[in-house]
Amino acid sequence: MVLDNLGESLRGALKKIANAGFVDPALIKDVTRDIQRALIQSDVNVKLVLELSKRIEKRALEEKPAAGASNREHVIRIVHDELVRLLGPQREVQLKKQTIMMVGLYGQGKTTTTGKLAKYFTTKGLKVALIAADVHRPAAMDQLEQLAKQVNVPVHIERGEKDAVKIVRNGLAEFRPRYDIIIVDTAGRHKLDDDLIEEMKEIFKAAQPDEKFLVIDAAVGQQGGPQAKAFHDAVQVTGVIVTKLDGTAKGGGAMSAVAATQAPIVFIGTGEHLDEMEKFDATRFISRLLGMGDLQSLLEKAQEAVEGEEGDAEAMARKIMTGKFTLNDMYAQMEMLGKMGPLKKVLGMLPGGMGAKMKDADIEKQQVQLKRFRVMMDSMTEEELENPGLIKSSRINRIARGAGVEPKDVKELINYYNKSKAMMKQFAGNRRMQKKLMQQLDFGGGGFPGG
Repeated sequence: MVLDNLGESLRGALKKIANAGFVDPALIKDVTRDIQRALIQSDVNVKLVLELSKRIEKRALEEKPAAGASNREHVIRIVHDELVRLLGPQREVQLKKQTIMMVGLYGQGKTTTTGKLAKYFTTKGLKVALIAADVHRPAAMDQLEQLAKQVNVPVHIERGEKDAVKIVRNGLAEFRPRYDIIIVDTAGRHKLDDDLIEEMKEIFKAAQPDEKFLVIDAAVGQQGGPQAKAFHDAVQVTGVIVTKLDGTAKGGGAMSAVAATQAPIVFIGTGEHLDEMEKFDATRFISRLLGMGDLQSLLEKAQEAVEGEEGDAEAMARKIMTGKFTLNDMYAQMEMLGKMGPLKKVLGMLPGGMGAKMKDADIEKQQVQLKRFRVMMDSMTEEELENPGLIKSSRINRIARGAGVEPKDVKELINYYNKSKAMMKQFAGNRRMQKKLMQQLDFGGGGFPGG
């Protein structure tokens, strides 16, 4: 889960409301102070924190709960909504012909993010080209060239040329109009100086970019706001990309940066790999931060995992609906879970902040166990996978030998399967949950598929 420390502190504050017998002004003030402390410790600008906490307190004391909502639910919703408001409105990056200029300080992950953006647009069917305009750090050109090879896109490089503006003009002449997306990777510095600002302005004039993305590290701290404002004054930032949200970075400086530019976060980096970047949705992000889950993102991840395997998602849903569940089905579920990314991220999308509650060591142990289970199932016959009840002592010994494990490990797998099957049967009897799943998977009316 991203921003673990902040999320844990905010969830602790909300627990006071959830566990309270009744909500009164004293409780609201107490919770507001806890939220203030959590945000300030996470490096959110103090002025922003005070404004936010005043709005939360005012609304919680003056607004009436919506019909059917309790006072506790009402206050929790206000906290959620105000945090979403702090991060700005939702904004989609359009999939159209455009030039994108990347800006940011050295070490923020700008060049890697340029590669991630290239991959994102290529997966959307657009032709992408890159321009290496960082003339101050020779390694930046080499890094961008390697990233371009991984994504299989062309990159314009002029080694030895010290005029960044000239490189940009030449790159644009080479790639326009044959490419849909042209991304310009500009220089970063250890600190903002007049030369860097002037160079950015000149590149901005030459490229006339449609988008100007500020790349900022989640751990930037209190300097995030002033830095972002300086970049914004120079090139009019249109979107922010926050990197390194996979660690325990405080993250408040990045939030402050967003407020300083009034430009929305458009993407967040959640890891080092090129596919570990996702579109930003403030509502979903805050829901995950507060432990409310993000089932929509979880479903999207699941759909991506079975993309290209037509009918698999629907077939699995039908199995769940009818309560039929074999070892083959469990194997398919494990494969899909593996494609959805690290288990900690998947758990972080579930309500209750499950990813944050589990220790990293426990999650790692669970991932290793699931891999071992799949190896054991690879040693089973098709008949055993479809009829697990056949697996008795002699078969257990044979499977254990084939998988290189002990018989007790195979018994552990069968026990895990039986528990999973029992959960599926429980789900099959829950009509309300069935209806929700049918709606999310877009099967229509909400009843059993085909029945």
